[in-house]
Amino acid sequence: MSPGNGGTAVIITAALSIFPACVSLAAENIARKAEACAECHGPGGNSTDPAMPSLAGQPAQFISMQLFLYREGNRKDPQMSPVAFGLSNADMNELAAYFSRQSAAAPSQKTTPETAAAGRRLAEQHYCVQCHGAALTGMQHIPRLAGQHLEYLRTQLRGFKARTRADSDGNMTSASQLLSDKDIEILADYLSGLGGQ
Repeated sequence: MSPGNGGTAVIITAALSIFPACVSLAAENIARKAEACAECHGPGGNSTDPAMPSLAGQPAQFISMQLFLYREGNRKDPQMSPVAFGLSNADMNELAAYFSRQSAAAPSQKTTPETAAAGRRLAEQHYCVQCHGAALTGMQHIPRLAGQHLEYLRTQLRGFKARTRADSDGNMTSASQLLSDKDIEILADYLSGLGGQ
């Protein structure tokens, strides 16, 4: 081995020894940024407020897309809009990756067998399972519905039906038009009682 190669080997070895510390510091910074979200979305993204969604276990692409929609003003909320306004694209992607890796808490809602059966029928009839996945845990830019709070799900479904909730591709607005108020109650109850991940 020539002296030049030996010097390169030393530099590479030194760089590799520093890498774990850099990764650890980056993870700490992301966790620190995510702490600000915990006030509303709960520790680790598991909300304890029935009106607030849990972020834990959501697809990263879904989280970053929602943050982008808030930042750009396409989706509006008095709490989220100002928070998202100050986020860079890198911030959004880091937060999305962080929360997508967190484990979703077990649902607090206990759905009756009758409601669960009716809810599953509605989820299949209105194509929820085609977009949100067979277990309704979401994929890519489509959110996990399983285990979300009943109140939050009910509010979102009503918002889509009333056309007051932002809908990037129109699919939810379209699907919700056929839901009766009773259907919304059954679906929200069913979805909120499903297992986390």
